[in-house]
Amino acid sequence: MSDASQPKRVVIGAASCPKLPRHIRMRHDAARDRWLILAPERVFTPDPIAVAVLNLCDGSRSVESIAAELAQTYNAPGQRILADIVPMLQGLADKGVVTA
Repeated sequence: MSDASQPKRVVIGAASCPKLPRHIRMRHDAARDRWLILAPERVFTPDPIAVAVLNLCDGSRSVESIAAELAQTYNAPGQRILADIVPMLQGLADKGVVTA
């Protein structure tokens, strides 16, 4: 029996249109020259690849179109990028940093 008070897990796939929830912000820390993800009572330090992906997560692009855009930008195989970013976005969704 499922507990109605438990939030449903967001599952990220190629057709998902991820975005940062309203209470999550990405900011560049100029003093340390790094990006931060600011969440209530938590701070994440994404790597440069995660920053490139998260900058494209606007809620209107699908994960597949994000992968295609990154493939064109970095001249890399789109399916390989898709295979790499889906688990990354799923991990962030599990932490509440990304929704779809």
